[in-house]
Amino acid sequence: MAEGPVYRRVLLKLSGEALMGEKPFGLDEGVVAALADQIVEVHALGVQIAVVVGGGNIIRGLAASHRGIDRVTGDYMGMLSTVINALALQDALEKRRVPTRVQTAIDIREVAEPFIRRRAIRHLEKNRAVIFAAGTGNPYFTTDSAAALRANEIHADILLKATKVDGLYTADPQVDKEAVFLPEVTYQEVLERDLKVMDTAAISLCRDNGIRIGIFNLMTAGNIRRVVCGEKVGSVVRA
Repeated sequence: MAEGPVYRRVLLKLSGEALMGEKPFGLDEGVVAALADQIVEVHALGVQIAVVVGGGNIIRGLAASHRGIDRVTGDYMGMLSTVINALALQDALEKRRVPTRVQTAIDIREVAEPFIRRRAIRHLEKNRAVIFAAGTGNPYFTTDSAAALRANEIHADILLKATKVDGLYTADPQVDKEAVFLPEVTYQEVLERDLKVMDTAAISLCRDNGIRIGIFNLMTAGNIRRVVCGEKVGSVVRA
């Protein structure tokens, strides 16, 4: 087991669903607090950490479009929901004395900074956590794509995809009992086998720029630290 971190700068992708815990909707304050505790652990190691949050606990643009809302309008509603989640996480981190900045891909200067790449990197260099909200700022793009994009822009050493299962499987293990765990696969295998870890745009972007993807169970306390310290937790997607 590694004694210290093996990654200098990481980007953590959190789904909105992870933030609602067992609730059917919205935020579970206990879950947000537990996530903040895990991030604090990593921050205390001197690792520069950025976070991309989803908004599925409030609204998804695609789901809204199925209910009759214009797809583009629904996607912007989804972007705003990620801002709500980002502010909640920022509040939890700053209560734990971790200086945090929220940067948004759409301009909401009253509550957050606009995303400026050089400013984000400077925050990380000053040991501030940075939370990226509002996806890419464009409709039709998922927060997975936003995570891949931001990971490349800030030159992250790894993209950490936090999930509710232990890693990458051949199918959803919560639905298919025959699903096989895959500890290590290539980007190409993910695309060819249509493994549902992230959307194809995100996988392609990481492949083209050599960003590793670590997939692990967020619900196990300490897992973020374990992955950052090089323990064999979950799955890895790499060249």
